[in-house]
Amino acid sequence: MDAMILAAGLGTRLRPLTDRIPKPLIPVAGVPMLERVARRLIAAGADRLIVNTSHLSEQVEAFLRERDGFGVEWQVSPEPGAPLETGGAILHGAPLFRGGAPFFLHNADILTDLPLAAMYRAHEQGAALATLAVMERETTRHLLFDDRGLLGRSDAGKGIELRARDAVGEVRKLAFGGVHVISPRILGLLTETGAFSILDPYLRLAAAGETILPFRVDDYTWIDIGRPEQLEAAHAAAARLKE
Repeated sequence: MDAMILAAGLGTRLRPLTDRIPKPLIPVAGVPMLERVARRLIAAGADRLIVNTSHLSEQVEAFLRERDGFGVEWQVSPEPGAPLETGGAILHGAPLFRGGAPFFLHNADILTDLPLAAMYRAHEQGAALATLAVMERETTRHLLFDDRGLLGRSDAGKGIELRARDAVGEVRKLAFGGVHVISPRILGLLTETGAFSILDPYLRLAAAGETILPFRVDDYTWIDIGRPEQLEAAHAAAARLKE
Protein backbone atom coordinates (compact mmCIF):
# COMPACT_ATOMS: atom_id res chain seq x y z
CA MET A 1 0.00 0.00 0.00
CA ASP A 2 1.40 3.39 -1.02
CA ALA A 3 0.67 6.53 0.97
CA MET A 4 1.39 10.03 -0.29
CA ILE A 5 1.89 12.72 2.33
CA LEU A 6 1.37 16.28 1.13
CA ALA A 7 4.26 18.18 2.71
CA ALA A 8 4.97 20.94 0.19
CA GLY A 9 2.92 23.75 1.69
CA LEU A 10 4.45 27.15 2.42
CA GLY A 11 2.76 27.57 5.81
CA THR A 12 2.34 31.31 5.27
CA ARG A 13 -0.19 31.71 8.08
CA LEU A 14 2.36 30.38 10.58
CA ARG A 15 5.12 32.83 9.70
CA PRO A 16 7.68 33.68 11.04
CA LEU A 17 7.87 30.12 12.42
CA THR A 18 7.71 28.59 8.94
CA ASP A 19 10.40 30.91 7.59
CA ARG A 20 12.91 28.54 9.15
CA ILE A 21 10.96 25.32 9.75
CA PRO A 22 8.80 23.65 7.06
CA LYS A 23 5.24 23.22 8.30
CA PRO A 24 5.41 19.38 8.16
CA LEU A 25 8.27 19.44 10.66
CA ILE A 26 6.53 21.67 13.22
CA PRO A 27 6.29 19.62 16.41
CA VAL A 28 2.96 19.04 18.12
CA ALA A 29 3.44 17.93 21.73
CA GLY A 30 7.08 17.23 20.84
CA VAL A 31 6.47 15.13 17.71
CA PRO A 32 6.84 16.62 14.20
CA MET A 33 3.58 16.49 12.25
CA LEU A 34 5.19 14.56 9.39
CA GLU A 35 6.19 11.83 11.84
CA ARG A 36 2.72 11.70 13.39
CA VAL A 37 1.07 11.31 9.99
CA ALA A 38 3.62 8.83 8.66
CA ARG A 39 3.42 6.52 11.66
CA ARG A 40 -0.37 6.47 11.56
CA LEU A 41 -0.37 5.61 7.86
CA ILE A 42 2.15 2.82 8.44
CA ALA A 43 0.04 1.48 11.30
CA ALA A 44 -2.91 1.40 8.87
CA GLY A 45 -0.96 -0.77 6.43
CA ALA A 46 1.13 1.58 4.27
CA ASP A 47 4.51 0.03 3.47
CA ARG A 48 5.77 2.80 1.18
CA LEU A 49 5.67 6.56 1.65
CA ILE A 50 5.79 9.21 -1.07
CA VAL A 51 6.35 12.69 0.35
CA ASN A 52 6.07 15.76 -1.85
CA THR A 53 8.31 18.69 -0.95
CA SER A 54 8.85 22.30 -1.97
CA HIS A 55 9.42 24.91 0.75
CA LEU A 56 12.61 24.07 2.73
CA SER A 57 12.56 20.69 0.99
CA GLU A 58 16.09 19.78 2.06
CA GLN A 59 14.98 19.78 5.71
CA VAL A 60 12.08 17.41 4.99
CA GLU A 61 14.27 15.00 3.04
CA ALA A 62 16.98 15.10 5.72
CA PHE A 63 14.37 14.32 8.38
CA LEU A 64 13.07 11.31 6.44
CA ARG A 65 16.62 10.05 5.95
CA GLU A 66 17.42 10.55 9.63
CA ARG A 67 14.31 8.57 10.62
CA ASP A 68 15.02 5.94 7.93
CA GLY A 69 11.53 6.43 6.54
CA PHE A 70 10.07 5.21 9.84
CA GLY A 71 11.03 1.68 8.81
CA VAL A 72 9.40 1.52 5.37
CA GLU A 73 10.45 2.33 1.82
CA TRP A 74 10.16 6.02 1.01
CA GLN A 75 10.50 8.43 -1.90
CA VAL A 76 10.53 12.21 -2.14
CA SER A 77 8.61 13.94 -4.92
CA PRO A 78 10.21 17.39 -5.18
CA GLU A 79 8.22 20.33 -6.53
CA PRO A 80 10.83 23.03 -7.12
CA GLY A 81 9.68 26.61 -7.44
CA ALA A 82 6.21 26.33 -5.93
CA PRO A 83 3.81 23.66 -4.63
CA LEU A 84 1.61 22.00 -7.24
CA GLU A 85 -1.46 21.65 -4.96
CA THR A 86 -3.15 18.31 -4.32
CA GLY A 87 -3.97 17.31 -7.87
CA GLY A 88 -0.72 18.54 -9.31
CA ALA A 89 1.18 16.67 -6.60
CA ILE A 90 -0.44 13.35 -7.59
CA LEU A 91 0.17 13.95 -11.30
CA HIS A 92 3.80 15.00 -10.73
CA GLY A 93 4.42 12.03 -8.44
CA ALA A 94 2.59 9.50 -10.64
CA PRO A 95 5.79 7.70 -11.76
CA LEU A 96 6.55 6.91 -8.11
CA PHE A 97 3.31 5.00 -7.43
CA ARG A 98 3.44 1.22 -7.73
CA GLY A 99 -0.17 0.86 -8.87
CA GLY A 100 -2.45 -2.06 -8.11
CA ALA A 101 -3.77 -1.22 -4.64
CA PRO A 102 -5.59 1.95 -3.58
CA PHE A 103 -3.35 4.55 -1.97
CA PHE A 104 -3.73 7.09 0.81
CA LEU A 105 -3.36 10.82 0.23
CA HIS A 106 -2.96 12.66 3.54
CA ASN A 107 -2.21 16.30 4.34
CA ALA A 108 0.83 16.64 6.61
CA ASP A 109 -0.76 19.44 8.64
CA ILE A 110 -3.79 17.51 9.93
CA LEU A 111 -3.78 16.24 13.50
CA THR A 112 -6.41 13.50 13.67
CA ASP A 113 -7.16 10.09 15.08
CA LEU A 114 -9.67 9.11 12.39
CA PRO A 115 -9.64 5.33 11.74
CA LEU A 116 -7.44 5.05 8.68
CA ALA A 117 -7.60 1.26 8.37
CA ALA A 118 -11.42 1.32 8.55
CA MET A 119 -11.49 4.07 5.95
CA TYR A 120 -9.32 1.98 3.63
CA ARG A 121 -11.63 -1.03 4.06
CA ALA A 122 -14.67 1.13 3.38
CA HIS A 123 -13.06 2.32 0.16
CA GLU A 124 -12.38 -1.22 -0.99
CA GLN A 125 -15.94 -2.28 -0.22
CA GLY A 126 -17.43 0.76 -1.94
CA ALA A 127 -15.52 0.22 -5.20
CA ALA A 128 -15.26 4.01 -5.61
CA LEU A 129 -12.68 6.03 -7.49
CA ALA A 130 -11.95 7.84 -4.22
CA THR A 131 -13.19 7.96 -0.64
CA LEU A 132 -12.92 11.23 1.30
CA ALA A 133 -12.85 11.83 5.05
CA VAL A 134 -15.61 14.34 5.81
CA MET A 135 -17.44 15.76 8.81
CA GLU A 136 -19.87 18.38 9.95
CA ARG A 137 -17.96 21.42 11.22
CA GLU A 138 -18.06 25.19 10.86
CA THR A 139 -16.40 26.33 7.66
CA THR A 140 -17.20 28.48 4.65
CA ARG A 141 -16.22 25.69 2.25
CA HIS A 142 -18.10 22.42 1.85
CA LEU A 143 -18.30 19.41 -0.40
CA LEU A 144 -21.76 18.41 -1.56
CA PHE A 145 -22.78 14.75 -1.44
CA ASP A 146 -25.99 13.01 -2.44
CA ASP A 147 -27.06 9.37 -2.52
CA ARG A 148 -24.56 8.61 -5.30
CA GLY A 149 -21.55 10.37 -3.76
CA LEU A 150 -19.74 13.60 -4.51
CA LEU A 151 -21.99 16.05 -6.31
CA GLY A 152 -20.30 19.45 -6.04
CA ARG A 153 -18.71 22.01 -3.77
CA SER A 154 -19.58 25.35 -2.25
CA ASP A 155 -17.67 28.36 -0.92
CA ALA A 156 -19.93 30.69 1.05
CA GLY A 157 -17.16 33.26 1.37
CA LYS A 158 -17.04 33.64 -2.41
CA GLY A 159 -20.73 33.00 -3.00
CA ILE A 160 -20.00 29.91 -5.09
CA GLU A 161 -21.90 26.65 -5.37
CA LEU A 162 -20.90 24.27 -8.15
CA ARG A 163 -22.71 21.05 -9.03
CA ALA A 164 -21.19 18.56 -11.43
CA ARG A 165 -24.46 16.74 -12.11
CA ASP A 166 -28.09 16.56 -11.06
CA ALA A 167 -28.70 15.53 -7.47
CA VAL A 168 -30.01 12.09 -6.56
CA GLY A 169 -31.80 12.15 -3.20
CA GLU A 170 -30.86 14.39 -0.29
CA VAL A 171 -27.91 16.77 -0.68
CA ARG A 172 -25.59 17.01 2.32
CA LYS A 173 -22.97 19.73 2.92
CA LEU A 174 -19.89 18.29 4.60
CA ALA A 175 -16.44 19.66 5.41
CA PHE A 176 -13.45 17.88 3.92
CA GLY A 177 -10.84 16.45 6.30
CA GLY A 178 -7.74 16.36 4.09
CA VAL A 179 -7.51 12.54 3.91
CA HIS A 180 -8.32 10.45 0.83
CA VAL A 181 -8.14 6.83 -0.26
CA ILE A 182 -7.80 6.76 -4.04
CA SER A 183 -7.91 4.07 -6.69
CA PRO A 184 -4.76 4.08 -8.85
CA ARG A 185 -7.12 4.28 -11.85
CA ILE A 186 -7.14 8.02 -11.30
CA LEU A 187 -3.56 8.29 -12.55
CA GLY A 188 -4.81 7.51 -16.06
CA LEU A 189 -7.77 9.88 -15.81
CA LEU A 190 -6.02 13.14 -14.94
CA THR A 191 -6.11 15.55 -17.86
CA GLU A 192 -5.44 18.69 -15.83
CA THR A 193 -1.90 20.15 -15.83
CA GLY A 194 0.28 22.37 -13.66
CA ALA A 195 -0.85 23.28 -10.15
CA PHE A 196 -4.46 22.25 -9.51
CA SER A 197 -6.73 21.02 -6.74
CA ILE A 198 -7.70 17.34 -6.82
CA LEU A 199 -11.29 18.58 -6.44
CA ASP A 200 -11.22 19.71 -10.07
CA PRO A 201 -10.81 16.18 -11.50
CA TYR A 202 -13.02 14.72 -8.78
CA LEU A 203 -15.92 16.88 -9.94
CA ARG A 204 -15.14 16.40 -13.62
CA LEU A 205 -15.04 12.64 -13.17
CA ALA A 206 -18.16 12.62 -10.98
CA ALA A 207 -19.97 14.31 -13.86
CA ALA A 208 -18.72 11.51 -16.12
CA GLY A 209 -20.17 8.82 -13.86
CA GLU A 210 -17.32 8.03 -11.46
CA THR A 211 -18.15 7.57 -7.77
CA ILE A 212 -16.41 9.53 -4.99
CA LEU A 213 -17.78 8.48 -1.60
CA PRO A 214 -17.80 10.17 1.82
CA PHE A 215 -16.35 8.57 4.95
CA ARG A 216 -17.79 10.27 8.03
CA VAL A 217 -15.35 11.11 10.83
CA ASP A 218 -17.53 13.42 12.94
CA ASP A 219 -16.66 11.71 16.23
CA TYR A 220 -12.89 11.95 15.90
CA THR A 221 -10.30 14.60 16.71
CA TRP A 222 -9.48 16.78 13.72
CA ILE A 223 -7.31 19.92 13.79
CA ASP A 224 -5.70 21.74 10.88
CA ILE A 225 -2.56 23.35 12.36
CA GLY A 226 -2.51 26.11 9.72
CA ARG A 227 -2.93 29.02 12.16
CA PRO A 228 -1.17 29.81 15.48
CA GLU A 229 -4.37 29.31 17.50
CA GLN A 230 -4.98 25.95 15.82
CA LEU A 231 -1.41 24.89 16.54
CA GLU A 232 -1.95 25.70 20.22
CA ALA A 233 -5.17 23.67 20.20
CA ALA A 234 -3.29 20.76 18.62
CA HIS A 235 -0.71 20.75 21.43
CA ALA A 236 -3.52 20.46 23.97
CA ALA A 237 -5.40 17.79 22.00
CA ALA A 238 -2.46 15.52 21.13
CA ALA A 239 -2.46 13.74 24.48
CA ARG A 240 -6.13 12.85 24.10
CA LEU A 241 -5.88 11.23 20.66
CA LYS A 242 -7.41 7.78 20.29
CA GLU A 243 -4.98 5.04 19.37
